[in-house]
Amino acid sequence: MSPTLTRRQQEIYDYLRDHLDDFPHPPTLDELCTALGLKSRGSLHKQIQALIDAGLVEPMNNQRRGIRLAEQSAAPTSPHPGEDELPLYGAIAAGRPIEAISNPETIPVPPMLRTDKPCYVLEVNGDSMIDEGILDGDLVVIEQRDQARNGEIVVALVEGSDATLKRIEQQPGKTILHPANSTMSPMVFPPDQVQVQGVLVGQMRRYH
Repeated sequence: MSPTLTRRQQEIYDYLRDHLDDFPHPPTLDELCTALGLKSRGSLHKQIQALIDAGLVEPMNNQRRGIRLAEQSAAPTSPHPGEDELPLYGAIAAGRPIEAISNPETIPVPPMLRTDKPCYVLEVNGDSMIDEGILDGDLVVIEQRDQARNGEIVVALVEGSDATLKRIEQQPGKTILHPANSTMSPMVFPPDQVQVQGVLVGQMRRYH
């Protein structure tokens, strides 16, 4: 089974895999800190130790104390096939609620647009979030959650069947789903009719 890496560990591993040949000798932690633009050598040491424990890199027992890729991971392939892909679960309304359609298709998502927690992608239909820069046809990256803080943009399942993308406000006795379009009014529901299914963490747009 492939090891599970944090996003930072994956970034360090990918850098080593792609740039190890740029160093005249196995790089030290100080050299890696400089190359990666990191300030904390101690933090990097913890990440490297995690990669060592995962069997992806190994220390060099010499005076320079460098590190190198473990032999089994030295091939220029990712330790997680499809690791940069997330499930695309169809369309979600940024207007009146419509049903989010389940779809087994996956789509590549850059690590910077996701979190370390389970995420998925939805395509936006409608223009109720245009004042937040979320346009019809955009792809939004959603961190899977069942709770949200007031003010977060969420995927809300309304009355158990219709999903919509709105900014949430939770008050005693009611949940308000706010559009980001001055021509539209907020939607108000009893709290038991709104179920949070995730929180917006990233956004992608096609230009063709």
